Amino acid sequence: MLAPMEKLVDSSFRTICYNYGADSTFTELVRFEGLAKGNRSAVKRIQLPDDTPTYIQFMGKLENKLEKFLTGFEESKGFLGFNFNLGCPSQNYTNQGVGCAMVKRPTKMARLVGIVRDHGYMVNVKMRLGMTRKEKEDKIYIKLIEKVDADFFVVHARYRSESYRKEPDWSALEDCVNTGKSIIANGNIESVEDVMHMREIGCDGIMIGRPALINPLVFAELKGISTPSLEEVWKEYLELVNTEDMNYSRRLLAIKESDLKNLKG
Repeated sequence: MLAPMEKLVDSSFRTICYNYGADSTFTELVRFEGLAKGNRSAVKRIQLPDDTPTYIQFMGKLENKLEKFLTGFEESKGFLGFNFNLGCPSQNYTNQGVGCAMVKRPTKMARLVGIVRDHGYMVNVKMRLGMTRKEKEDKIYIKLIEKVDADFFVVHARYRSESYRKEPDWSALEDCVNTGKSIIANGNIESVEDVMHMREIGCDGIMIGRPALINPLVFAELKGISTPSLEEVWKEYLELVNTEDMNYSRRLLAIKESDLKNLKG
């Protein structure tokens, strides 16, 4: 799976990653309260322009707003289902009680997931291990996985304040798998060896984020699928990009220019 990454993963990039090995993708984050209001920028974020398999990722906590949005929602081509974000570490969100702050609210999340299910849609959860080291040690993430009836759980094996420079705690994934729920591993998975390790743990899949920004062919490479050159694929991406996506392409190309030499090595 291609991870959702704010202001980096536009529809064109999702399509490129899907064309070269990713099985599914996710939209950027949106508040379902904004969707319920018909907020133009929020609605635009969940529009799917092609048939690339995509989950709509959102967050929020007001059950009546979620119900209102889903009542008027019309699915489009490429739509797979909904994803609740319980992993965003942004203080702006956690101060409002959403993002990582929702991991310690399994009963609330069970109700929200139940609302989506009642409307007949697939639904999954992307989460961290909690807000703090203490929450991680208390394994509140296990309580949430056990309580919530989601199709699968994408577990980013860090708690909120841990930086990307710190190695994720993959041992926590074993506890998640032991719940009997379907677990997708996320965090520093880059090699075939990493994928095999996740399989040995018992995870049902993997999600890749930052490595794909540098090399969108990583999915194909991990699957052993032959591909064109990276340069050709970046040109293909630019052909897909429209004017509204151009800011994204500039960011991605900046990443590509700075890291391409290492990739060629």
